[in-house]
Amino acid sequence: MPELPSVADLLATAVHALGGKERTGQTTMATAVDHAIDTKEHLAVQAGTGTGKSLAYLVPSLRHAVRTGRTVVVSTATIALQRQLVDRDLPRLAEALAKPLGRAPQYAILKGRNNYLCLNKINSVIPEDTGEAELFDAFAISKLGREVQRLNEWASDTETGDRDEIAPGVSDRAWRQVSVSSRECLGKTRCQFGQDCFAEKARTESAQADVVITNHALLAIDAISGIQVLPEHDVVVIDEAHELVDRVTGVATAELAATAIGAAARRCTKLIDEREVDRLDGAAEAFHEALEDLPPGRWDQLPDGIAPVLALVRDAAWNARTAIAPQGGVKAADDPDNAAARTMAVAALDEVHDAAVRALTAFEEADPAARRDVIWLSADEIRGVARRTLRMAPLSVGGLLRSRLFGTATVILTSATLQIGGSFDGLAVTWGLPSQSGGKVDPALANGATAPADVESMRWSSLDVGSPFDHAKSGILYVAKHLPAPGRDGLSPAYLAEIEQLITSAGGRTLGLFSSMRAAKAATEALRARLDTPVLCQGEDSMGALVRKFADDPATSLFGTLTLWQGVDVPGPSLSLVILDRIPFPRPDDPLLTARQRAVESRGGNGFMAVAANHAALLLAQGTGRLLRSVDDRGVVAILDSRLATARYGGYLRASLPPYWETTDPEVVAKALRRLTATA
Repeated sequence: MPELPSVADLLATAVHALGGKERTGQTTMATAVDHAIDTKEHLAVQAGTGTGKSLAYLVPSLRHAVRTGRTVVVSTATIALQRQLVDRDLPRLAEALAKPLGRAPQYAILKGRNNYLCLNKINSVIPEDTGEAELFDAFAISKLGREVQRLNEWASDTETGDRDEIAPGVSDRAWRQVSVSSRECLGKTRCQFGQDCFAEKARTESAQADVVITNHALLAIDAISGIQVLPEHDVVVIDEAHELVDRVTGVATAELAATAIGAAARRCTKLIDEREVDRLDGAAEAFHEALEDLPPGRWDQLPDGIAPVLALVRDAAWNARTAIAPQGGVKAADDPDNAAARTMAVAALDEVHDAAVRALTAFEEADPAARRDVIWLSADEIRGVARRTLRMAPLSVGGLLRSRLFGTATVILTSATLQIGGSFDGLAVTWGLPSQSGGKVDPALANGATAPADVESMRWSSLDVGSPFDHAKSGILYVAKHLPAPGRDGLSPAYLAEIEQLITSAGGRTLGLFSSMRAAKAATEALRARLDTPVLCQGEDSMGALVRKFADDPATSLFGTLTLWQGVDVPGPSLSLVILDRIPFPRPDDPLLTARQRAVESRGGNGFMAVAANHAALLLAQGTGRLLRSVDDRGVVAILDSRLATARYGGYLRASLPPYWETTDPEVVAKALRRLTATA
């Protein structure tokens, strides 16, 4: 193959073809990514909004794939970014680079199996367990029926079977009627629809692609299960990398509830001896009774009487599974419906059995801070029915990522927010990388250290390519130092008065980010009575519809919680003010984060700073980043938590934020907002 053009030349070609402008940060990042791929050294890149980071990693990725014939995997945290890459960036990029690369690069998207329509399930008569609550809810049943009917009609038209193609979308309960998990799948060779399977077609297509777009969850499944889900690859690009640990933790979390045990028992009806089904039902009832009077919260040891009940669940599930599939698998059957029913029953039993075993073995290590798993009991209300669930999550996923991800491929991690307290180390440690060893890349050369030798420990470099925004001239960071520290009794009159004054000065145009849904709703109700401009609240409509209404009417304000902290992109005059009600520390009763905090402290570290403060810093950076979404944006970020100015950790948190011009003077801010309103 003739020598390909350099990454810098390819990027220039792509930017010109796409009608863009050359951006120094984008060029720096692209060169650094190319160098990391070449030297096989991991790289963390912070690239602010507007940098054009997707092109900065896609161009060197495509060049590497075409040059070597090896696939590059690009993983994202959100569906929105996946769609941007597959529907907008990659089609235009492939066309622009086809000539200089010698051929049009190929790309594909790959999701978990349960994101695709299962032809066997939609053509079978296997009933799906819909949950006890729906048995008493006629409206829910009729709504479910209408959605399933729509899915059946869609199934005859779709070419991909991808759930994300359905518009409008359907509920999770409806989608479960036509999809299967990887555990429930019969397998291509045993399924009567194996040759036409949408999930298998997606996997086949991805195996031929130069770049495969996937999500953090599937990346985690590929690493955790030990079963190859993704095509062979030697480079992984992780966009939205600040979400990686949470998404991997979510995949590695298991749960056990009486309803799940009962559902597994119902799946076994007519497949095994009635006595085994009754035994499993009895285990479900015993589990329910054992948990009923226990308080929610983390378990540092097994409560009295729980171990025998977990053993009962474990053994009942195993006996039923053995009765269905004594050789460890489901045999091929003449009746496809029967084979599918048996496979789904085995999958349900495996989940119950494995969760019970995991809970029983979690406490074998005497020191809670040294255990692999954190176990806690949660109490939820689902459609009016109380449900207690035992949950199990890994104390840390760093070891898993170090061995299964960083140990097998060159990894590029990027996001607009990777530095916490001014350093990459906070996130690097949670990823399983060594702290204080990330060599800083020289931005002038975008060139890291020499390639690591085999005898060296795992090495990585870091790079902050900055932002095209002039934060100090475009935005003000206002900390309401005069307000009392927030308490647990909701928003005080002083807070509500502050919010009213700020929104009035801004003429609406406000995104209100609150630490809880209760606070967001209370503020909405109070401010609607005080303001002449409209206030929308998360939950009153779909998120997409609310954001559209907010963006279309500059006088409108939008209040909400966590989804809005990270998921809103509204450039222009409709957003001039971002209000954060308080520093988003994790709840003091969060079982997983408090366990991680304790583990840090047991090793002599500062658990509060390493866990709680870092958690808050990331969310603060994400929340304040909602203000400037284009180079012409101007406005104010108002944080109503005086601790950001008075507490010892305040400086650490502020070092994680964009470099806005800072003030604690409410009059200065009010005048600035009125000027912006007048010129909007």
